[in-house]
Amino acid sequence: MNLDFEKGNGLVPAIIQDSRTQQVLMLGYMNEEALELTKNEGRVNFFSRTKNRIWLKGETSENYLFVESIAEDCDSDALLIQVKPAGNVCHTGSFSCFGEKNSKGFLYELEEKISGRIDQKSENSYTYDLFQRGINKVAQKVGEEAVELVIEAKDDNAELFKNEAADLMYHFLILLKAKSFSLSDIEEVLLARDKK
Repeated sequence: MNLDFEKGNGLVPAIIQDSRTQQVLMLGYMNEEALELTKNEGRVNFFSRTKNRIWLKGETSENYLFVESIAEDCDSDALLIQVKPAGNVCHTGSFSCFGEKNSKGFLYELEEKISGRIDQKSENSYTYDLFQRGINKVAQKVGEEAVELVIEAKDDNAELFKNEAADLMYHFLILLKAKSFSLSDIEEVLLARDKK
């Protein structure tokens, strides 16, 4: 990484993005020290222009931003940092400094919740119970939900159709977990097809 800190008088803007949902969470500024701390600690540090010091995001709220990846832009004067947030990011209590959480990218968050319930063997969890019953039961449930979606597609009740589509997607994510695949694995197949 060969960032040009001189363009911004020793600072570069850092766009912070949720690695799961891809939602932009905030914009901050880094000097060289803040960037090195971020790389070394795995948590995002900024240079606070108002406090005139290094500032660990979450130092008072404990809503840290855990680094997943850091990329510089084509001009080497800005950063895109993908993170896993430990809580709401904005000082107002909002999920993001750009507003509330939206549905775009939520499937990745849901996939992580499903995986957590299964990995932690969550008792009283429908998800874990279905997973425990084996691949045949999971696949059967996906088939049932697909049939229910097809039936609703033939009618004109939009709410029932959307709910059946959501049920199918939920069970599809359980099936992916049961087969040791992820949603991003399927996206890669679709992306490869799109390139042809």
